[in-house]
Amino acid sequence: MTVDPGQAGQDRKDLAEALKALRIASGLSGERLAVRCGISQSKVSRIETGRTLPTVVDVQLMLKALGVDDETADDLVSLARRANTEYEDVRSWARKGLHTVQQELTSLEAKATRLRYFLPAIPTGLLQTPEYMRVAMSPAVDLVKVDVSRAIALKLRRQAILHDDSKRFEFLLTESALRWRLAPPGVMALQLDRIASLSRLPNVWIGVLPLSRTIPEMPFHTFTVYDRTLLTIEVFSGRIVLRDPKDIDYYGALFDFFQRHAESGPAARRLLEGWADEFRTEAGGE
Repeated sequence: MTVDPGQAGQDRKDLAEALKALRIASGLSGERLAVRCGISQSKVSRIETGRTLPTVVDVQLMLKALGVDDETADDLVSLARRANTEYEDVRSWARKGLHTVQQELTSLEAKATRLRYFLPAIPTGLLQTPEYMRVAMSPAVDLVKVDVSRAIALKLRRQAILHDDSKRFEFLLTESALRWRLAPPGVMALQLDRIASLSRLPNVWIGVLPLSRTIPEMPFHTFTVYDRTLLTIEVFSGRIVLRDPKDIDYYGALFDFFQRHAESGPAARRLLEGWADEFRTEAGGE
């Protein structure tokens, strides 16, 4: 599947128009179609007017109720999958400003109650110290201009949500992500100390995947699962957003798999504190 950022809006419009046209051609009212699908008439209306993006399952239910032929159904299911996928590149982040990106993340975090972060490359912003953030946000490959100080202030403001006991945060990090020498040893030690400290919050779970453990799966990329409503995947050039429940469930199952192989609680803190001490020793010898 090719993900085209400029095509997402058109795909949604085409999907809504196609579903409405098929319903009208079938002679069914919106209310009757809703009954056949087991969904509300208001949702059918919102889907047909483009106000609600249907999931792939929604589309499959509607097509089955309308008795659509297999070829047409396959085309519209593929269209639904594309419509439920978005891609945003780093240059678009620069155009609208990192403050807007931070606001979007704040909104996602505010709406979700269970947030799962799989972090094979770097600790996410909610876990970072200001010193570590500054290094992480000053890439060697300068593709976009970043107001680092403003971005750090916004990220630090976001971190207050970790103290919201109505939410559950699960952070799963590989040893490589934790020990990658992104910053000087002293900064790395403080970063590991912070993660160990956050693991003591009652609504925060920190898991560590040590390199010494055999794990029969590969940690391809960073991803975040927000409840069962949305999934984000980070790549070098930007971020992919998926809304199809099947995709979200698949990544949720992946998270659960890696989680079963992780150290957590006191065992994870011992690893973090040991690595922090190694960095401190190195920093003291400089």
